[in-house]
Amino acid sequence: MERNLKKLVSQMTLEEKAGMCSGLDFWHLKGVERLGIPSVMVSDGPHGLRKQDEAADHLGINDSIKAVCFPPAVLSACSFDRELMHTFGDAIGKEAQANDLSVVLGPAVNIKRSPLCGRNFEYYSEDPYLAGETAAAFINGVQAHHVGTSIKHFAANNQEFNRMSCSSNADERTLREIYLSAFETAVKKSQPYTVMCSYNKINGTFASENPWLLTDVLRDEWGFEGYVMSDWGAVNDRVAGLKAGLELEMPSSGGINDREIVSAVQNGTLDEAVLDQAVERMLKIIFTYTDHREDQEFTLEADHALAKQIAEESMVLLKNDSILPLNDEEKIVFIGEFAAKPRYQGGGSSHINSYRVSSILDSITEKTNVTYVKGFQADSDIYDEDLAGEAIEAAKNADKVVIFAGLPDSFESEGYDRTHMRLPDCQNRLIDEILAVQSQVIVVLHNGSPVEMPWLSKVKGLLEAYLGGQAVGEALADILFGKVNPSGKLAETIPYKLSDNPSYLSFGDGEDVEYSEGIFVGYRYYDTKEMPVAFPFGYGLSYTTFAYSNLRISQKELSDADTITVSADVTNTGDREGKEIVQLYVRDLTGTVRRPLKELKGYDKVSLKPGETKTVSFTLDYRSFAWYNTRLSDWYAASGDYEILIAASSQDVRLTEQVHLTTRKVLPLNVHANTTLGELLSDERTKALGLEFKKRMDTFFGAPAISDEEESSSAKEAISDEMNNAMVASMPLRNVVTFGLLGREELENLLNEMNQH
Repeated sequence: MERNLKKLVSQMTLEEKAGMCSGLDFWHLKGVERLGIPSVMVSDGPHGLRKQDEAADHLGINDSIKAVCFPPAVLSACSFDRELMHTFGDAIGKEAQANDLSVVLGPAVNIKRSPLCGRNFEYYSEDPYLAGETAAAFINGVQAHHVGTSIKHFAANNQEFNRMSCSSNADERTLREIYLSAFETAVKKSQPYTVMCSYNKINGTFASENPWLLTDVLRDEWGFEGYVMSDWGAVNDRVAGLKAGLELEMPSSGGINDREIVSAVQNGTLDEAVLDQAVERMLKIIFTYTDHREDQEFTLEADHALAKQIAEESMVLLKNDSILPLNDEEKIVFIGEFAAKPRYQGGGSSHINSYRVSSILDSITEKTNVTYVKGFQADSDIYDEDLAGEAIEAAKNADKVVIFAGLPDSFESEGYDRTHMRLPDCQNRLIDEILAVQSQVIVVLHNGSPVEMPWLSKVKGLLEAYLGGQAVGEALADILFGKVNPSGKLAETIPYKLSDNPSYLSFGDGEDVEYSEGIFVGYRYYDTKEMPVAFPFGYGLSYTTFAYSNLRISQKELSDADTITVSADVTNTGDREGKEIVQLYVRDLTGTVRRPLKELKGYDKVSLKPGETKTVSFTLDYRSFAWYNTRLSDWYAASGDYEILIAASSQDVRLTEQVHLTTRKVLPLNVHANTTLGELLSDERTKALGLEFKKRMDTFFGAPAISDEEESSSAKEAISDEMNNAMVASMPLRNVVTFGLLGREELENLLNEMNQH
């Protein structure tokens, strides 16, 4: 249905327009009945619907409707599967239509800066490329049903401590390359109907009233077309927020902030055209939903099956010393209450009231060779001598032991951060005690973020189940007993210990949080520093093996206007059907600026039967090679050589080839008195002048200081040619005046002339 939204807005009173810019209540937007503008509902929904009609809250304290809990982002991102994430989003879109929800509040794409962030289970990855691609696929799936998404939390919301008031302080290059990039990809590839701004400040300005963030970058640069809503209670100054680009305040302010908007228009401090534009943007999204209502069933059983598939495609086999899969002839003992009572989702605003949950014990009732012993309680850190003793005795007489370990709900949740990276002490102690009597041990982890594993070298099998959604038990059973071949890979690095993390000395500060590690987040740090980790980004095992071969690149010489195709063959060299995730990284060899050793720029998941070979292909463009140059205020890749790496993980590179890029993009020339001779020599535009100055400097420094032959020889030993060249290269131009090689006015005229070109 075509509507003249501008005309509709013109028919609204000032009070009605201001009222549209805040919620009706906790979950509903206001409508204007006399003009046919409906009130619509939003709901939490990154991995399932949390629709609350009564007793509404934001932290999951009160019950919501019975719904399907799909695997949270911490697990689903490990699928590295765009098609699967689109299917996931499609299911959420249908569920939202079935429950009359206009917008689901997700996905969350904040970068995993530290393993300690209490909300990491809701975030996809430490890598912005993977997070952005995953989010775009999910959003496109949801919005195929004209249900909106609200990508969040924009931006640099990477901790829970003081999240409502702290300032995330980072330079623009770091923001652009790491913390904004996933949002940019999602906006450009999927146009989420809404963007949710975060609580925190960015470099001292609240996200909710930051015009650079909400207008300059989001709208003017990226082309965002929807509306921006606040996180619940994130508004600091309502009128400033509206001017900056914040259309909707959630939840209801009880009319207080609406009246501030009205007053600002009346006293001339707010242009009414800004308010009109905000309302029009919101109406466009509201009517996009209401004009496309679908007759959908709430297909709980079918969606439970999809939740199981997503979990199976995403769980990561981290270690397998010929111990998995299990078989029915073995005497197996399951230890740990997570086997009976799995932790399958995180706490807080995303908490789903699951209509049913499967434990692994529920899923293997037909298997008579498995014994369950509680061993420890899942929700506490108490070492129970009786429970532990029973578990140790059972382990002694087993062929294989599977310990279901993990983090209690109280260890990680929205609202607070973890203080350490350890499992409960009672679990680590029991694992060690079982290893003392039994060598055939497998550990299954239920956790929303990495944990330290002091027993890692002694266990023979390790499966990272993360938080697996409500079908976690069925998925675990199929993987452990070999019905499903694991194919997930890590969307984050698992370090050996917390202090290895690049943000260790600056994470969790209060008022000002300094992102001092800059762009070196996750594997960008570990790989560049050559630091050993427990498991690298992109790592995951299979019950089969894969070989990589035949790397082809469509052209080895490219310009900044070209796109190139990179292809490689992957062969299943084992005896089971399986899926491999092939990753493409780019390494900058130009030395123009400090960059990570490699950066992910492509990935593909391919299914292969035993002996089968398939070709995977990737497309790279100029942006694939570029970094954000603040002098240029744009993405920039210098002319020179770059390496294409085809890898099974960030630390398992299988194939490499170099390409040469020639760019027409030039950096602004800014030569001043403190520009060094070395900098002049490195730029073709100033090289000739640099050589002339270097010649004068060489003459100045190269004259013998003394005539005595012996002392002259000693001087040459003290001042080598290498030292002289280095000193001259680092010499600022002002010294040509200091050393009397050029007059000050002559130098200033020369600088002005160069900067005009």
